[in-house]
Amino acid sequence: MRGALFKGVTPPVEEVTVKLKKSAANPILSPNPANAWENFCVLNPAVVFDDARGEFVMLYRAAGDTERHHIHIGLATSRDGVNFERQSDQPVFSPSPNGPDAGGVEDPRLIKMGDWYYLTYAARPYPPGRYWDPVALKNRYWINPPPDGPVFLKDNATLTYLAITQDFVNFKRLGRITDACDDDRDVILFPEKINGKYVRLSRPMRYGRGYPCARPSTWIAYADDLMEWSNPNVLMEGKEEWESLKIGGSCPPLRTDAGWLHLYHGVAPKDKGRGYCAGAVLLDLENPEKIIARTKQPILEPTEACEMSGIYNGCVFPTGNVIHQGTLYVYYGAADKYVCVATVELDEFLNDLVAE
Repeated sequence: MRGALFKGVTPPVEEVTVKLKKSAANPILSPNPANAWENFCVLNPAVVFDDARGEFVMLYRAAGDTERHHIHIGLATSRDGVNFERQSDQPVFSPSPNGPDAGGVEDPRLIKMGDWYYLTYAARPYPPGRYWDPVALKNRYWINPPPDGPVFLKDNATLTYLAITQDFVNFKRLGRITDACDDDRDVILFPEKINGKYVRLSRPMRYGRGYPCARPSTWIAYADDLMEWSNPNVLMEGKEEWESLKIGGSCPPLRTDAGWLHLYHGVAPKDKGRGYCAGAVLLDLENPEKIIARTKQPILEPTEACEMSGIYNGCVFPTGNVIHQGTLYVYYGAADKYVCVATVELDEFLNDLVAE
């Protein structure tokens, strides 16, 4: 869920050195009118290439055309990374009816460590309703927390949770991995320990007076246990015009010879007219707080019809990336309505990124 809609988002006006090529097949996944739980929107997927299966596996966010807008996760697979087939008429992961994630399971990210896949997902205690409709937001009668209840319940705030799976169908929910007093989403795990520690990126709403950043920014934290995190530090803030309002992590970091490749999103004020865009940063393999290179202009921004018109106009929001046979595949939500993909040759991309 994001803020007010962008109206009249304009195409980019500057040439970008580091770019992704959008697929002519976009959108590669659209709402399915046959299934009530995904007949309104599909977006923001987690994608991995599973070597044992020999295919790309996608877990995608989905919701039906309902007043409360419960959010689920569906499963699709592909041999070529572009043409995906749904694997079930039912969600593979849904809100727990009486749990802290009862409102919806949003924006999955996947990494693999050992024989297990680790899924981080954002969730709210109550469904968000039609968050794009200001009138509907004033009439969410189902949100009725006790006055003395916890902050996240009273604010219907986003916390981030962890689950594990080996087959993308059966999941074990492990609980929350962010502070209960932080509205914290865009939480991403590194796929391996660094110097003996687990590493996490996140975007807590800690900014302004009393905090080290003026705007919502990307934070980094380390842990001995995946469930217990403390003492996060600001990793990076928005620097350029296109990311001057806020930034946040998008895709799980990918290990390359040049460093950890991490794609993130940035937002400019509405009057700048660029909407949600994506950038890239290269982090040192042994010290991920050391930034080796960072794009000055977006590598991906909304220009196509499916990106410019939907639930949230003017939005490209990457959440999954895969390196396969020398190609970087980037999967993103478009206008909070569709799933799209863009690609680039990895070596070319890294060379251009370092050159910036």
